[in-house]
Amino acid sequence: MLRPHTSSKPVSIKDIARIANVSHSTVSRALRNSPLVHPSTAEQIRKIASESGYRASAVARSLVNRRTHTIGVVVTTIADPFNGEVVSGIEDKANHLGYSVFLANSKSEPERELRVVHSFEERRVDGIIVTSSRVGAHYADLLERMNIPVVFLNNHNPGNFAYSVSIDDGNGAREATNHLLDLGHTRIGYIGDEFGLRSNENRLSGFRGALRSRGVKEHAEAMESGDGSCAEGAAAMERILKRTPLPTAVFCYNDQTALGAMSALHARGIRIPEEISVVGFDDLPAASYASPPLTTVRQPMEQMGRRAMEILAGLLSGETAGIEGVEKFDGELIVRRSTASPKK
Repeated sequence: MLRPHTSSKPVSIKDIARIANVSHSTVSRALRNSPLVHPSTAEQIRKIASESGYRASAVARSLVNRRTHTIGVVVTTIADPFNGEVVSGIEDKANHLGYSVFLANSKSEPERELRVVHSFEERRVDGIIVTSSRVGAHYADLLERMNIPVVFLNNHNPGNFAYSVSIDDGNGAREATNHLLDLGHTRIGYIGDEFGLRSNENRLSGFRGALRSRGVKEHAEAMESGDGSCAEGAAAMERILKRTPLPTAVFCYNDQTALGAMSALHARGIRIPEEISVVGFDDLPAASYASPPLTTVRQPMEQMGRRAMEILAGLLSGETAGIEGVEKFDGELIVRRSTASPKK
């Protein structure tokens, strides 16, 4: 009877082969349930392995089955709270499914993003999730050459990708704009993103569609753009405040832009929402702690991250039933105290 293994040194295939009096290759085949090993021999080997506390290393398993049980995740910047929420969802689902996650930062640079994707492929990750891609159509040729699946999450540039998860930007923007129109606002500004991102185009289209459907004029003097950051949101709001007449409400491309715009209004002594209402998009954790708390369109960020990982895992296992090429999530309007009817 084999005594339990108590040494700090892990048991190897060589140890099992010596105890079972068989070759290393026979042990390896038996542990892989190969039909080339006689059933009684295989059973003996597996019993020895179990009683001795043998565990195959992840590296060894990957060499055998060509899988590393790792995925690569590319984000624009780890400083963006949106990415933090999405990655949390990806990691939760990945861990549940037995995958480890490698995270890389593209710094919103298209060339860097492509280099990161290439490096993940070279490291033999099983699959890749790319969030907020700035590369777009350049992926077409790359995806044809790559032998691993890629899932996109909130892709920012046009491109036809086999699998992606995104928010319905246009519908969310229409809902936010209709909220302002329902409050009685007719002079509504928009602070967007200056990089020509698809998400900005869709949100601006939803904003304009809501105005047109209600017969409300668009005011060019109340339209500005930034880079999606708090600092640029404040700068864009400052430019709007130098023009007259002022809008009574402003819809912002994202929450960070909205928080920056609110900071600029506070600095000028302009009361929110009594003088200007502000709406954002994302529902970052900071939105509910703003002064006043920010009305915004909530993206189910963690849920979207989990779904992207589910799709990737399904592609890896071949179980693609129920997986659509492009999956869109609805946003949810969260009304807080940064919006109110315009003063008479």
